[in-house]
Amino acid sequence: MTETQESKQALREGTRHFFSLLRPYRLLFLGTLLTVFFLQALNVGEKYLFKIVIDKSTDFSAGLTTREALLTILLMTAAVYIAMVVARTFLRWLHIHLINILESDLIADLKRKFFDHIIHLSYNFHTTHKTGSLISRLTRGGRAIESMMDAIIFNFAPLTFQLIVASAAIFVLSAETAIAIFVTIAVYVVFSLFVQRKQYPCRTAANDTEDVEKGNIGDIFTNIDSVKYFGKEDRIKARYRELSENTKLAIKRMWDYYRTLDAGNAFIIGMGTLVIVGLPVKSFLDGQMSIGTVVFIYSTYIALLSPLHSFVHGMRSYYQASADFESLYQYNKITNDIVDPDNAPDLVIERGEIEFKRVTFNYKSRTILKGFSLKIRPNEKIAIVGHSGSGKTTLMRLLYRLYDVPSGTILVDGKDIRSYKQESLRAAMSIVPQEAVLFDDTIYNNIAFSNPGATREQVLAAIRFAQLDSIIDGFPNKEQTIVGERGVRLSGGEKQRVSIARAILADKKVLVLDEATSALDSKTEHDIQRDLRRLMVGRTSIIIAHRLSTIMHADRIIVMDNGHIVQQGTHKQLIRKKGHYRMLWELQKGGYVDGTGDGE
Repeated sequence: MTETQESKQALREGTRHFFSLLRPYRLLFLGTLLTVFFLQALNVGEKYLFKIVIDKSTDFSAGLTTREALLTILLMTAAVYIAMVVARTFLRWLHIHLINILESDLIADLKRKFFDHIIHLSYNFHTTHKTGSLISRLTRGGRAIESMMDAIIFNFAPLTFQLIVASAAIFVLSAETAIAIFVTIAVYVVFSLFVQRKQYPCRTAANDTEDVEKGNIGDIFTNIDSVKYFGKEDRIKARYRELSENTKLAIKRMWDYYRTLDAGNAFIIGMGTLVIVGLPVKSFLDGQMSIGTVVFIYSTYIALLSPLHSFVHGMRSYYQASADFESLYQYNKITNDIVDPDNAPDLVIERGEIEFKRVTFNYKSRTILKGFSLKIRPNEKIAIVGHSGSGKTTLMRLLYRLYDVPSGTILVDGKDIRSYKQESLRAAMSIVPQEAVLFDDTIYNNIAFSNPGATREQVLAAIRFAQLDSIIDGFPNKEQTIVGERGVRLSGGEKQRVSIARAILADKKVLVLDEATSALDSKTEHDIQRDLRRLMVGRTSIIIAHRLSTIMHADRIIVMDNGHIVQQGTHKQLIRKKGHYRMLWELQKGGYVDGTGDGE
């Protein structure tokens, strides 16, 4: 498929998607178009009234009609004109009222549709797409809906309706002039469409380069700490200079088409005007047309030029909006990697038994797990340890169905987790992740996020359990303190406490602690570990840990290496044996603590 064919297909798809969103509002859309039609008919009608005034005044000057008859006609014309003004005033109010309702509904529908679609896409999608690009396309898609609707209502419809009414009126008076007007406008529109279609690939290319630029900007500002700590401002500026240069060149290539469009349109209008003005003048000189008719034809034609120019501007906006719209609709073609069966039920965890059964998993070209099996009994406290890259974090991501296993099975209470709704699986467990990322909201709301139906007393109890109360008391707004984007206004330990309180409030049968106390000082860690042990009573608990001192009280410790279980037992059992666990213990006992993540 050639680039031009791809552009045509993209334009057709964008238009089809647009009208699919418009379908529920077709009556409102039709009503809006009718207001445009009547407004354009009134515009032509006013010019016809002017023709009558000129012709009757000319007859009076020539002595062909009396003063009284002229006054009567003028008064009747004035009365009709006043009625037209009142009608136009109401129609303009109604027109804007309807378009405001229509566009606001369409924009909201579009943003909700794609937000809902994107939020349900898999973990893999969100880790491989830049947040800045997602935001850029979503907001640009909302603007595109407005631009496309504005182009139809304010640019395409006025010219179409006015051309129909004007051509019909002029055709009765001068068929050849009406044909000349129609041909001029048709050539003008066809030429404009031709140039716009040629320009379309450059529009999509400009959008793509802009998305890359915005995606990198989001990435840079998200990692501003790294830029500052390593003093790489100049390198980042050079990188952005290159990105912005690519965007500039892509936009300039798109804009260059306007030179041809503007010059060609000026030539078409100039030659057409010569014919359109000449034909009525010739008929007037031949005595076949009144001066009022000449003025009517010419004023009507001149009135068509404004919506004609507006039509081309609207076409340009429509093509741009269609390109913007299509870039957003590319996400609609992405299906979720993690798919629930049809009519999948919600999973309810009652006993909390978990089993990994001959699980094999590859990440890209790397084998993380191969034939892995592990059974966790109800209410058992399991700790999983191992070097970075051993597969610990991967196990948790598979348990949460952030990825699906290509081979093997993961069972919860004897049920294959792939047979249930993935959101219900995740909602049935509680987790304290290694990196506590918070919403830019209050401490209270961040904690209540895990259980929106919790009472205030329950939230405050979770705060006390996580030993946040003493910290919050020092804040002016207490638990209503805004934590900032990603929780930047809190220290690492404070963020982790909020994360722990959130997990406590969720109150689930299965609890996952992924380095839950890694950001805490030794004393606070000791205190919270005591409370966490109390929290784990009566729950199936999975503890991922690098710091072995935090798992000494686990019922069973699973030692992993290269995706396999190499040892398992209690701390006392494993410390007496030579092997990976004892080696890790000796390293940490000697002062070396591996606090890095899995990196998977």
